[in-house]
Amino acid sequence: MIRQQTIKEPVSFSGIGLHTGSLTTVTFKPAKENAGITFYRTDLPGCPAIPANIDNVVDVSRGTTIGIGGNATVHTVEHALAAMVGLGIDNLDIELDAEEIPNGDGSSLPVMTTLIKAGIVEQDAERLYITVDRPVFYRQDDVTLSILPSDELKVSMTIAYDHVAIGTQYASFTVTRETFQEEIAPARTFCFLREVKMLQEKGLIKGGSLESAVVIGDEAILNDDLRFPDEFVRHKILDLLGDMYLLGRPVHGHIVAVKGGHEKNVMFSKQIKKMYMNGHHSKPLKDYKLSQRKEQPALDVTKIMKILPHRYPFLLVDRILTFEPMKHVTGIKNVTVNEPFFQGHWPDTPVMPGVLIVEAMAQVSSVLIFGANGEPAEKLAFFLGVEKARFRRTVVPGDQLLIESEMIHFRHNACKVRAVARVEDKIAAEAIMTFGLVNIEH
Repeated sequence: MIRQQTIKEPVSFSGIGLHTGSLTTVTFKPAKENAGITFYRTDLPGCPAIPANIDNVVDVSRGTTIGIGGNATVHTVEHALAAMVGLGIDNLDIELDAEEIPNGDGSSLPVMTTLIKAGIVEQDAERLYITVDRPVFYRQDDVTLSILPSDELKVSMTIAYDHVAIGTQYASFTVTRETFQEEIAPARTFCFLREVKMLQEKGLIKGGSLESAVVIGDEAILNDDLRFPDEFVRHKILDLLGDMYLLGRPVHGHIVAVKGGHEKNVMFSKQIKKMYMNGHHSKPLKDYKLSQRKEQPALDVTKIMKILPHRYPFLLVDRILTFEPMKHVTGIKNVTVNEPFFQGHWPDTPVMPGVLIVEAMAQVSSVLIFGANGEPAEKLAFFLGVEKARFRRTVVPGDQLLIESEMIHFRHNACKVRAVARVEDKIAAEAIMTFGLVNIEH
């Protein structure tokens, strides 16, 4: 049993808020089991409590602000909450004597080191997870966020800026205490110098400086150096982890993100809450076992490469979510801007070629002939024909194809399947495909 955690003793630190410029002392205190994370404004009458809840988000202007009752707010909670995700802290009371958590260097390090100093202790209650067994998708404009089934927390993110100092960056981490402390927590927030005046006119970044953020000029960063070559995408991952902890429980799932931001992170989290926290899906980790499901366990890309002959750049399946041999299969293909075919296929308006969508559908479908444990059958499936192919919408970078295929007819030397590829529950393509089955020569 994985137990809930809090800190051993109260601990404090002080500093300047990034946006409000307020001098704040924040004190972290142990909280009882199942209490969650709660902020208290000790400078206001009655010390109002503000639970760290996604429904309490009141503003997402360059940071995430939570509040209740109009006047009781806490600004820029995401860096602190990310530290709690990374350290595995479930229950905490946080007292502030002003309206914003001190920013420090713009990363999660100040909060993380303070909490480590207090000591982290286990409690008697079992930790509850939001365990993803069905994908959740969110898309707005050029931002795509999705979460897929996984027995751990993993984040894969791509960002793209039209600036020489950033460009396109990609990072992927399985979030453990060690990886968070070493690879994510030190990543600092950033802004463009050209935005500073506009943000100041909006009453923001009153506490900003080169010591509290990475500032990007017209051609280069103005700070002495970066902590990581891809520090920008790492900080975006940090922000996403913090915003999602407003769900109130740690998540087990693989988050795949293209771009993002606080507003989109919050909307995505609300979709997850709607699906998983209002019913039976939210449960202790020990109650969730893939072996209890009707379908066979998922196959990651390593296992897929053992049973499919395709390799880069023509392996078009990232994961098999579920499959029942000779009956049905579900898989995914994540479409990123780094796909090699985008270099030559409408590079100014990247659209995934229809023939490659069909190929991805065929690769997922071919898993149907494999054995119950994901082991290859004694045959190979060769694509022979396609019928009734229809393309319903374009597929672009940032999309995720969810491909479902079912067996229609099977003979010893051929089979026919019906496949559908969806993006955000909308059909992108569908077809009936025929495969020839050839014995493998050993």
